[in-house]
Amino acid sequence: MTRSGRNFLLRPKVLELGAAYLESMNIEQVTRTHLEELARNTSDSAALCVLDNVEIVYVARASVRTLMRLEAHVGSRFPAHATSTGRVLLAGVSDDTLQRYFATARLEALTERTVTDKDKLRTLVEDCRRVGYSVVEDELAYGVIALAVPVLDQQQRVVAALNSSSHSRRISRSKLVRERLGMLQQASRQISTDLAVVPWLALSAQI
Repeated sequence: MTRSGRNFLLRPKVLELGAAYLESMNIEQVTRTHLEELARNTSDSAALCVLDNVEIVYVARASVRTLMRLEAHVGSRFPAHATSTGRVLLAGVSDDTLQRYFATARLEALTERTVTDKDKLRTLVEDCRRVGYSVVEDELAYGVIALAVPVLDQQQRVVAALNSSSHSRRISRSKLVRERLGMLQQASRQISTDLAVVPWLALSAQI
């Protein structure tokens, strides 16, 4: 990822687990309207993330509320295993790539609730593949809960993850899914459509 002023441009390194990348494209500009609408409708924050090795990277974000325990911004990096976007992105890679991830990643406990058991995390990733979303609560930081869905390219490959975050004392997991899953899925489809207007370049997934 390179930076031009306040804008981030995606490069192959950033999306090496995403199967594709955009050449010299301003992701913030393309997604700003959708993220701002999500943030406004939920009175919380929304973000678009990609996978870079064993971490997720924020490439676009909008917020109307500050999470006191954790405040992310464009360029922020977090361990994939402890985030909803990370699990969505891991669910989108091949079995071989996922196997290499588990052989490489150090699943550190960031809170007492962080999943660090590889078998349990693998099950959660498989569940995400099946249902199409992930919810993570108090694993990245106490008080942080987030719901994420995949963003697909024209070949239906997962190239990014879209999330909505809140405070875990403000909203339950079930309410988060019930109230926001549809909004996230709609926004994901809109973002996928917008991204399709530029040429995607195939990239082999490598860790």
